[in-house]
Amino acid sequence: MPRDRIHFFFLNIGYLLDHFFVLIFATVAALVLAKEWDMTYSELIPYATPSFVAFGVCSLASGWIADLWSRRGMMAVFFVGIGASSILASVAQSPMQIGAALLVMGVFASIYHPVGLALVIEGRDKTGLPIAINGIYGNLGVGAAALLTGILIDTAGWRAAFLWPGIASILIGLAYLTLFGAGTAAKRPNTKKPGTAKTGGLAGRRLFADNGSLMIRIIAIVFISTALGGMIYQSTTFALPKIFDERLGGMAISASLVGWYAFLVFAVAGLAQIVVGFLVDRFPLRTIFTIVAALQMVFFLSMPGLEDWAAILVALAFMLAVFGQIPINDVLVSRIAHSDWRSRIFAIRYIVTFSALALAIPMIAWIYGSWGFDTLFSVLAGASTIILATVIWLPVQIPSPAPEAVAAAE
Repeated sequence: MPRDRIHFFFLNIGYLLDHFFVLIFATVAALVLAKEWDMTYSELIPYATPSFVAFGVCSLASGWIADLWSRRGMMAVFFVGIGASSILASVAQSPMQIGAALLVMGVFASIYHPVGLALVIEGRDKTGLPIAINGIYGNLGVGAAALLTGILIDTAGWRAAFLWPGIASILIGLAYLTLFGAGTAAKRPNTKKPGTAKTGGLAGRRLFADNGSLMIRIIAIVFISTALGGMIYQSTTFALPKIFDERLGGMAISASLVGWYAFLVFAVAGLAQIVVGFLVDRFPLRTIFTIVAALQMVFFLSMPGLEDWAAILVALAFMLAVFGQIPINDVLVSRIAHSDWRSRIFAIRYIVTFSALALAIPMIAWIYGSWGFDTLFSVLAGASTIILATVIWLPVQIPSPAPEAVAAAE
């Protein structure tokens, strides 16, 4: 249906904007604010930490409200709120003020992952490819943050890098609300036979497939790989503009060029999500996950000491692996969790992810300030090794919610 495709497009734009807004500050801090506010890069970037804490912690409340009220309504709140908070950041006069604006931005940014992803997979049997396509837009947002921010810095100043995207997001939110409305929580038909006893709580609404110890093992693997994957993702996407600023020498002569190099790496690497999304719908997920984790480890170990084109190529290689992991955990959740609970399960998964993202910011500042980026790459290689060691414990076949669990949840 054309309306469904339009809605999917809005959801994809939402993912682009979600990643775009939370990374504007990364480029602004690396290329402008450290000089303008007379601070070192390692002193400035911790002001983004509260934003990423809110990004994770508030996702549970966002998912819960969406399930009880309206997922589409929450998406409209997301577009308008994240745009307004970006406009607020554009008028900041001090690190504390911009940190406060970023905190508000993190609260609204927390809406997308539990709500938008639940809408993306709503009513679908095969979820790998839609999640991957949606992920491509998220990666384009990562790249566009570096590119558009660099261009706006060179042409209109760093404040414009927050202002104009904020205005655009508010307009998109109003368009979304006009086309799709706020709606309410979906009413589920009562499929119980007359006389069937009503069950309540978790006993009557099983969240996962009915395979006790196996499901505990899968959930543990999801959370471990999610936490370490979140740290890796944040470290690479947040720091890459600064890495290129340092490593490309004469190649990067302006903020715009740094943005272009980062955008090209992120955009091309984003294709990995399409490939992985296609593969996990057709081959054992454990096999694909193992290959992705091994590639991350190898390329992180290859990065220390590289400069210019060698640095760009290896950065592209490890970003392919980093982005390739993103849809895998989401597909795992979509396969084991019943649809009625997915917003909340996605929310819990992203609390873990974005808590790791928040912790990665002070980690980057500490490691960069003490030893430089080569040590950071060694740390990321170690995290990838732990993911690889964990993933081999996944079962070849991932169980789905049992029919009786689905019936109970309905």
